[in-house]
Amino acid sequence: MRSLERIFVEANRAAVALALAAIFVIVFVNVVLRYGFGTSLAWAEETARFLMIFGALAAAGLALRKGSLVAIDMLLDILPKGLAVAVRWAGVLAMGAFMALLLWFGWLFVEFGWNKETMATQISRGIPYMAIPIGAALFLIHLLLFARRYVARDFELDEPAEEESAPLDPPAGQAR
Repeated sequence: MRSLERIFVEANRAAVALALAAIFVIVFVNVVLRYGFGTSLAWAEETARFLMIFGALAAAGLALRKGSLVAIDMLLDILPKGLAVAVRWAGVLAMGAFMALLLWFGWLFVEFGWNKETMATQISRGIPYMAIPIGAALFLIHLLLFARRYVARDFELDEPAEEESAPLDPPAGQAR
């Protein structure tokens, strides 16, 4: 199960990285065209905006795993351990309920926009609107897989590279 979870997390990271890389390329090319050649791509701003929305929503579950979501832990730090755990489980349930609603209403929004076209790209509005239910579904999967570790505050912190974790000063008695 852990290997499937690792594959899921890496695929999510890759999707977010690809979205951000595409945004960079689109915006960079459009800036060069606009200021270097006096023209621009009509679809660039709209596409970059849609990709930014997708990237933000798709990255929310990854932020949960890193402990990067906005939280006020001061109350949890002063509560007895059992009550603090119960409050964190209540938070997990609240996040799950919110994301389930976002998934449901996001899908309704996709259906609503499916027969309408975007201004610049002339594609169905339902396509970029799909970022909402997809992002909510990704978050729910992360939450289901990570809830126990989230409550235990066992976040997935990046391990420092070998050269970064080496001591700056040699042990006493050794020359540099």
